[in-house]
Amino acid sequence: MSSQITTAFVKQYSAEVFHLSQQQGSRLAPLVRNESQKGESAFYDRIGATTAILKASRHADTPQIDTPHSRRRVTLKDYVWADLIDKEDLRRMLMDPAGDYAKAAAWAMGRAKDDVIIAAADGDAYGGVDGGTVVVHPNSQKLAAVSGGAFVDMNVGLLRGVKKIFDSNDVDESIPRHAAITSSQLESLLSTTEVTSADYNTVRTLVMGEIDTFLGFKFIRTERLLTQVDALSADPTTGIVGTGSSIVGQRRCIFWAQDGLLLATAEDIMTEIERRPDKNYSTQVYVSMGIGATRMEEEKVVIGFCKEA
Repeated sequence: MSSQITTAFVKQYSAEVFHLSQQQGSRLAPLVRNESQKGESAFYDRIGATTAILKASRHADTPQIDTPHSRRRVTLKDYVWADLIDKEDLRRMLMDPAGDYAKAAAWAMGRAKDDVIIAAADGDAYGGVDGGTVVVHPNSQKLAAVSGGAFVDMNVGLLRGVKKIFDSNDVDESIPRHAAITSSQLESLLSTTEVTSADYNTVRTLVMGEIDTFLGFKFIRTERLLTQVDALSADPTTGIVGTGSSIVGQRRCIFWAQDGLLLATAEDIMTEIERRPDKNYSTQVYVSMGIGATRMEEEKVVIGFCKEA
């Protein structure tokens, strides 16, 4: 039984259950490639670029151009949530909280989806014929926010640098591009002084929520982004990652083209509400799902490091 159920008793003079501030479900899942997966592990094939060759002469032999194939492996993990509501609790309440318990559980599952996607963005991917080859995210796909020879929180310079990485990789502009940032990065963008007035006006409307897109990126605010834990350095002048000063502790913001990240779901959020004879017929709210994620293509995911105040 939830030890917090008494806060909703009648003596609290309320007929409703109020949900405290929290991220209500997943914010990132609709913005990545979604697949339904059967089995614990599955492979998702990729086709690489080929090169056309010049025809040497009339009636020349037909060339054999081998199309490069590769794959990524996704392994599912199960997530569960459950809580009990005693009959004695129901007698003291003006309403049945089972529906609100299920809602709270579904929101928790949605947040778990985001955590899995965030971990996959810069974590090890698994490729090869049997899925046993570890594929790391290269430093060339990472950039730190800098200004005046020092690390800073997000600025327009970082956004332009990230856009340049995508464009240099020939990432198709028709594929939606997204940026996951925290409230700190939004506030930092608004306080940036070196941008043009047009940039500033756009950033201001972004922070105010009037628009959600800037420099081709759709911005999503989430407070679940990780900070850099492992040893890593960057140049405080150029922002190039690999050598220079430590960026441990900086926020890891994620930029991606929509099909660059994949979320596989074995069974989406399943909710069951039933009475448990083995628990004195208390009502159990049970929620479960099976999910996994991977980075499908290194060139379509960029990590932007931001030094928060």
